[in-house]
Amino acid sequence: MKSCGSMLRLWGQRLPAAWVLLLLPFLPLLLLAAPAPHRASYKPVIVVHGLFDSSYSFRHLLEYINETHPGTVVTVLDLFDGRESLRPLWEQVQGFREAVVPIMAKAPQGVHLICYSQGGLVCRALLSVMDDHNVDSFISLSSPQMGQYGDTDYLKWLFPTSMRSNLYRICYSPWGQEFSICNYWHDPHHDDLYLNASSFLALINGERDHPNATVWRKNFLRVGHLVLIGGPDDGVITPWQSSFFGFYDANETVLEMEEQLVYLRDSFGLKTLLARGAIVRCPMAGISHTAWHSNRTLYETCIEPWLS
Repeated sequence: MKSCGSMLRLWGQRLPAAWVLLLLPFLPLLLLAAPAPHRASYKPVIVVHGLFDSSYSFRHLLEYINETHPGTVVTVLDLFDGRESLRPLWEQVQGFREAVVPIMAKAPQGVHLICYSQGGLVCRALLSVMDDHNVDSFISLSSPQMGQYGDTDYLKWLFPTSMRSNLYRICYSPWGQEFSICNYWHDPHHDDLYLNASSFLALINGERDHPNATVWRKNFLRVGHLVLIGGPDDGVITPWQSSFFGFYDANETVLEMEEQLVYLRDSFGLKTLLARGAIVRCPMAGISHTAWHSNRTLYETCIEPWLS
């Protein structure tokens, strides 16, 4: 297609000079009518919140994405807000699955997931149970991927008479498994009880045999990149290395991801992902748990590079 300048030169060859002068005032309009330069389109972004959160918490993150990747379609899913986030995680997985399926269907080029705190576990389960997901980057933002074992304000509010040393009595009961936080409670001193009672984390980790284990592993490995974000000043995720698939042994010594049985056995695909260079670890100090999704430096360093 000819540019406006070449069009005027052509007209100048064919029309008297007076006509060219008459057309000059309309040059801005012709420039506006010219096709705009092509802008790269970005994959849609889906955001899943954490415990006691809502979509409002992610207004800063939404602002950052709009600034750096204009035109990106960002959906902050408004499901299981506030106290509803205590619902069993499998129930939440089903609800979020119904919400993301139509978004993925409209994005044949793929989508990105940004999943915060408890939401990171919901998203990992989604990647496991969805046979045809098209997630390019799964960004796990300060999420207890290997479980939680620490006293927090959330726990004290929910179970005021319990401490982490005896919370297993509640969490590893059928009644306790009706609370989301108990679905990923991981007591390193009662590993047998955890493996037998955990209706969620032990299953998506492949730590307990179940008929869907092979299919779930295959589904999880469809992801393009697994971006793990967390840090030592989080103050909630305990141990903080759980954000990177590290966790306590029976002596409460933290073993890193490569020392975990789920990695060594490649039970749900971590070892395979690392071997193909698909795992990105982005630790950052100085950020508290409720500030991960509003910290601009963190966004530019650990999130923005993976929003293609």
